[in-house]
Amino acid sequence: MIWLAVLTVAEIAVIYAPMAKMVIAILLVGLALTKALLVAMYFMHLRFEPRTLGLIALTPLILCVFLLLMLVPDHTAVPHKTTVTETAEHSTAPE
Repeated sequence: MIWLAVLTVAEIAVIYAPMAKMVIAILLVGLALTKALLVAMYFMHLRFEPRTLGLIALTPLILCVFLLLMLVPDHTAVPHKTTVTETAEHSTAPE
């Protein structure tokens, strides 16, 4: 498959391209998914199988995307910081 070699060369070119790291990461994930799709279609012969077998193979990818989307809020959350003022400490301290 010449396309896998072309995609690999594209991945190497993306790594050295002067772009933001987030753009590079998104492009690399897209290229990797494309390569995985080509491998599944031609080397695993899913292209010539009934549609149901392809949907079964696609289900873990959908679950993985769901899991990543559910974990994004935890990854981007900012921890809450409580500031204790000196007057608040004196008002709650027992005498």
